[in-house]
Amino acid sequence: MKISFFEEFMDNNIMKKLNLIDFPTKIYLADYHISTFDMYKNKLRRENNQVEEVIWWPIVNKKDGYWLSPFTRKRALASVLYNLRNKDIPILWDAELPKNKMLLLTELKKFRRNKLVIKEFFKQYKGKIYTAEYFLERGLIKKWSSKLMLTFDPKKYNNTIIKMMYTSMHNYPVGFIKNELSSNVKIYGKNFMVGLGVLTYGINGNERPISLEYLERDLRLCKEAGISEVVIYRLGGLDKEYLNIIKKFI
Repeated sequence: MKISFFEEFMDNNIMKKLNLIDFPTKIYLADYHISTFDMYKNKLRRENNQVEEVIWWPIVNKKDGYWLSPFTRKRALASVLYNLRNKDIPILWDAELPKNKMLLLTELKKFRRNKLVIKEFFKQYKGKIYTAEYFLERGLIKKWSSKLMLTFDPKKYNNTIIKMMYTSMHNYPVGFIKNELSSNVKIYGKNFMVGLGVLTYGINGNERPISLEYLERDLRLCKEAGISEVVIYRLGGLDKEYLNIIKKFI
């Protein structure tokens, strides 16, 4: 099972954490601009030759939504898509409701237009698209997630799903986790991946780190379900104790 990492905040500490890794991995790196992403991508790969690939995770200013959805402020969404014109690099599309919840009201009149623009982008983009999506999806929730473009069907959009199963923040029953993993693997196969964590805080600043016990359990459940790759949030929280658990599943 391949084990990769999300990284949301690129700083000098990240390079120290990167040096802990002695197995092939991928980094999903957040950045506002493709130019600075390219600079950091080259730096990461120079620093550690175990980094096989660095995927751009485009984000926008918090006031504009931070994550990408039809509620993202129109000009910010357009800027991301403009930066990707004629590109074929792999990207992580973080499909979450906007961090600035006022946008759910102010951008509602632009929702349909933004939705069409996003659909067209997914259909035309030549590079690989990974979509980070909420883990809980059943019945009406799944239907509305699709309508709000918070989930993307790989059979329709040719993307690879990464479900954010962050058990340090949501206490999912083990039976539920097993059912969700096996169901999604059956439907999507290798186009289904899992995000695990969290190892340390994120953009909200109040995320609770996962215990060693839960990380080992979650990795084991993913491996037993036949998940081809898990992505752990985030590299900045990696330490030797977490690493000892992770290396059991490489």
